[in-house]
Amino acid sequence: METKELCNIEIGTRYEPEKIEHRIYSFWESENFFHADPSGGGEPYTIVIPPPNVTGALHMGHALNTTLQDIFVRWRRMQGYNTLWMPGTDHAGIATQNVVEQELAGEGIHRRDLGREKFIKRVWKWKKEYGDRITNQLKRLGVSLDWERERFTMDEGLSKAVLETFITLYEKGLIYRGKYIINWCPRCCTALADDEVEHEEHEGHLWYIRYNFKNNHREYISVATTRPETMLGDTAVAVNPEDHRYKHLIGRSLVLPVIGREIPVIADPWVDPKFGTGVVKVTPAHDPNDFEMGRRHDLETISIIDENGDMNINAGEQFEGMDRFECREALLEELREREELEGVEPHVHSVGHCYRCHVVIEPYLSDQWFVRMAPLAQKAITATDGGHVTFHPGRWRDFYKSWLENVRDWCISRQIWWGHRLPVYYCRDCGEVVVARQTPEKNCKECGSARYEQDEDVLDTWFSSALWPFSTLGWPGDTEELQRYYPTSTLVTDRGIIYFWVARMVMMGLELTGRPPFSDVLIHGTILDEMGRKMSKSLGNGIDPIEMIDKYGADAVRFSLIMLTTEGQDVKLSESKFEMGRNFANKVWNASRFILMNLETEETKPAENPAQKPELEDRWILSRSRAATEKITMHLEAFQANEAARTLYDFFWHDFCDWYLEAAKERIQSGKNPAGIAAARETLAIVLDTGLRLMHPFLPFLSETLWRRLKTTAGRSAPRAAADMDERALIVADWPQVPEHNRDRKLESNIDYLQKIISASRKLRKEKGLAENTPLRTVISAPDKDTADIAEKYKSFLARMGVMEDIRVGVDIEKPPHSATSVINTTEVFFELEGLIDTEVEKARLKEQRADVLDHIDKIEHQLDNPDFLANAPEAVVNRQKAKSKELRSKLEKIIQNLADMG
Repeated sequence: METKELCNIEIGTRYEPEKIEHRIYSFWESENFFHADPSGGGEPYTIVIPPPNVTGALHMGHALNTTLQDIFVRWRRMQGYNTLWMPGTDHAGIATQNVVEQELAGEGIHRRDLGREKFIKRVWKWKKEYGDRITNQLKRLGVSLDWERERFTMDEGLSKAVLETFITLYEKGLIYRGKYIINWCPRCCTALADDEVEHEEHEGHLWYIRYNFKNNHREYISVATTRPETMLGDTAVAVNPEDHRYKHLIGRSLVLPVIGREIPVIADPWVDPKFGTGVVKVTPAHDPNDFEMGRRHDLETISIIDENGDMNINAGEQFEGMDRFECREALLEELREREELEGVEPHVHSVGHCYRCHVVIEPYLSDQWFVRMAPLAQKAITATDGGHVTFHPGRWRDFYKSWLENVRDWCISRQIWWGHRLPVYYCRDCGEVVVARQTPEKNCKECGSARYEQDEDVLDTWFSSALWPFSTLGWPGDTEELQRYYPTSTLVTDRGIIYFWVARMVMMGLELTGRPPFSDVLIHGTILDEMGRKMSKSLGNGIDPIEMIDKYGADAVRFSLIMLTTEGQDVKLSESKFEMGRNFANKVWNASRFILMNLETEETKPAENPAQKPELEDRWILSRSRAATEKITMHLEAFQANEAARTLYDFFWHDFCDWYLEAAKERIQSGKNPAGIAAARETLAIVLDTGLRLMHPFLPFLSETLWRRLKTTAGRSAPRAAADMDERALIVADWPQVPEHNRDRKLESNIDYLQKIISASRKLRKEKGLAENTPLRTVISAPDKDTADIAEKYKSFLARMGVMEDIRVGVDIEKPPHSATSVINTTEVFFELEGLIDTEVEKARLKEQRADVLDHIDKIEHQLDNPDFLANAPEAVVNRQKAKSKELRSKLEKIIQNLADMG
């Protein structure tokens, strides 16, 4: 898009984001502003996007996360850094396979009907058709990602990195194959890592089952369990060796109910004597703790549930083929008939679910591939303790370290087809295992066979994601990008994937490159609905970011989300919250429109500009803009985007619009004092330029549009401002700099004092029903001479901005009769009311109002004193009445004060 065309965007009477956002984004892309040049100058600043799933659609979590990243990238770009923001998507193994399997099911096809190769082709076809959906949605948000470098975790380069990583870790002894209890999803038919299991509290039951002793059916022991169906695989019953109730039974034999298998009573310190009866069943094939106990006591391992969650032949003929939960009911019924079910009681316990399909997971004994985590975790702990990886807010450091210190080996094999296939080959004749970059060409060293088959499993999706910061830059190659932009600078992510992703990236980065992948980790909160619940499809409580962008504009969505996000806290969101961002965008638009109109007038050609004479408020707003720049920069340096946004909001809305713009408008519209008018126009242009630069990381579309128009306009009547606006676009313009000597802190303090006096006068007029332009006779009673000197010096400012007259200033002046009082710090300000209001009528009105308020207070207090009301009314209703009482008492105090002012 032509730069000239952008400058001609109409600054209409209202802000219409839909008319400018696409044009501005196309301009940025056409000018290649997002693209990083490794051979270019500037200190590198790199962020890699947490790659969204290729199956995903933009949700509010993505919107918050990418907005935060964009703020830091745009800010650093303006500071002159050589910025790279790496885009890309994740192949999302289980999720993507599920989507394509559902698509096939609609055609009456199962993936096994196609076979592995054809199914994989079908997934790639789906990815080509739908995979760029979330990419296009991110562009709607205004993100300045380097799209020319977009990566995919299954692309050729990243696949090479995954292959190299597996072989390297295997050769170091950090990857191994073993038969262990793993988390198994019967729906997805694959193993899951511990972190992929979502635990939910279930209101279940605790069943008490009678196990008879061998050769003595009158003697039995009672065992408590939450999963009775797994008893069919029991190979022992265990008690705590210190439990005096059962010491005499250790070593004896029991008969497993229904099955009839003989099993021993063993002693193990893992058993909790307080759980149930203090006697637990031991099922080594279907419980991780039982598995470890079985290894300690050399117990037999009997698997009774297959990969689909159905009972196998080991469960007994009568149960074979049943679903595990169907089997539970049938088994319980048989135990009742045999009088071996002693009892049942409610029991709340945590149940693991698949993070993808939410089916209850099954502990399952299986051959899987694992990463040995302890050595990797120790390096990550050392790096964090050494300050090489810093968390913001800092409290997440302990959360992260706690996981590392207690980490378990990571199960990385998945029994699906879509993903990076394990580079593991088995000799078909003797089973010899070979890990290699391609199918072995040499005969098997054990048996001489040339027949190999590759492992069917693929790697956990998080395995490739763990390499993201350096694989996307060309590792294992020694590329120019890797040398220039690695380690990356900042990682921005949700707390929910600290385990899944952050920790694993740190471990892999240190192990494979010798350096941590990033120096700073910014953790933001989770977006919740207004009731504090997670947004989800099942609840139907999600808010679509694209719909909000269509309704409010991208900048309003971005700014609202940042204003609501504080120090990593969760965000309760409702659609109405976006009105805040829209209102701010409208405020900026309207203020800028007024300024541009006054800079574009025919009367203000450069040749006719008189010598400028800055007034008090000109000097003040320039100092305030420098203060805002200092504070916003400081907050961004500290990763406090919310505080930076709030500072920007307060400066632009209150300092600039509410105070300075009103003063400048009055001066310009008066037509008097040409030098003062020229100074006002120049100051407006300078401060607007600064404000738009500070605003750009947060509201990029709006700021770019207005800045481009200001750049072409300022030359007419603000040559100083125009001289500093020589950049090609705001996105690459300089971030404002503030030399310390350019701030006038004393002036800022004095004006703050005067503003409070002026605000008091405005508040009084409103309370008394006086017109805004009613002059007030004012007496300022200062506590000391220095304070009085300030008020005396700026009496003309108070008169002009506060519409005051006959201003008297002194120390400890007595209060005039018939005057209202406002206390400003330690100064008393008296506003004389005689002649402005009918004292007797006002007194009567206030007394009537007082009586009405007292009546309301009495009714509410009576209600709050009633024990029945407090006991039966909803908490929200009680709190609402308490708040109302407090509000009415505050109102009563004001009425009483106003009556006192009447004399």
